Amino acid sequence: MKKQVVLYKKLSPLLMARLHEQAEVTLIENLDADGLARLRDALPRAHGLLGASLKLDAELLDLAPDLEAIASVSVGVDNYDIDYLTERRILLSNTPDVLTETTADTGFALILATARRVVELANMVREGRWQRNLGPAHFGSDVHGKTLGIIGMGRIGEALAQRGHFGFGMPVIYHSHSPKPAVEQRFNAQYRSLGELLQQADFICLTLPLTAQTERLIGTEEFALMRPQSIFINISRGKVVDEAALTEALRAGQIRAAGLDVFEREPLDLDSPLLQMDNVVATPHMGSATHETREAMARCAVENLLAALAGERPANLVNVRAWKA
Repeated sequence: MKKQVVLYKKLSPLLMARLHEQAEVTLIENLDADGLARLRDALPRAHGLLGASLKLDAELLDLAPDLEAIASVSVGVDNYDIDYLTERRILLSNTPDVLTETTADTGFALILATARRVVELANMVREGRWQRNLGPAHFGSDVHGKTLGIIGMGRIGEALAQRGHFGFGMPVIYHSHSPKPAVEQRFNAQYRSLGELLQQADFICLTLPLTAQTERLIGTEEFALMRPQSIFINISRGKVVDEAALTEALRAGQIRAAGLDVFEREPLDLDSPLLQMDNVVATPHMGSATHETREAMARCAVENLLAALAGERPANLVNVRAWKA
């Protein structure tokens, strides 16, 4: 008898067919009020869940007594109560690796866009305000040769360092929970304390996960350490940054600009003061948003889920203790 799988993310026909071979599938395409009601109705029969961008808390998952596995189409797992899942022996998997290069591309796009004021100046052309040759008031700043500071030297951090070091001749400094000799050798990178990095880097890039330790890691005191020519880039999670402190740092000229793909609240409110600033490039959490990468993420999630439901350890298991139990 096939197990019951609930999808709250639409998949390609090929991946849907792959799932249908092994499971009975309930698809919920939209997580509006009706979709959430359908999800609640389906949970009591569910053995597996697959989707993204939905907070699955204990109140919701208590409706699923037979749940064995959740496959998240994401790298970040801050939408899940991992202790609760582990206690219930529900296997949680994610999709690392497949989005590393694409997300690093996004990070470097934000570096270039903010440094060279691409969005601001493109809007000037589009709106008919380009009347003469550019003068100093519209000049940007170079990227090549500037110091790239990376906070969180995981897979994405390494991919960003590769682009900066080999592509733009940037000295790389980094901060993470511990030094990484292999990274230092490959990219001629140097480890710094958080305070040292904030004081020394021209581009400060966040690529670390959201945890209890990293939430609001960057706030008023941290922005005060940055230099007026510094550019701040966040492709990690919005809640790693105190958004009010970031807004004030930009207003006060403590930093030159910010490139942001993530925010404390998403979608970003239209009345956010960040959207009123020419020196802010704001994108809609598009880090992995390419056809190729999103398909690869979904394929990885499907294989993770099917392995778990077959009694095998998923390739990308997050809560290893649940498997050992």
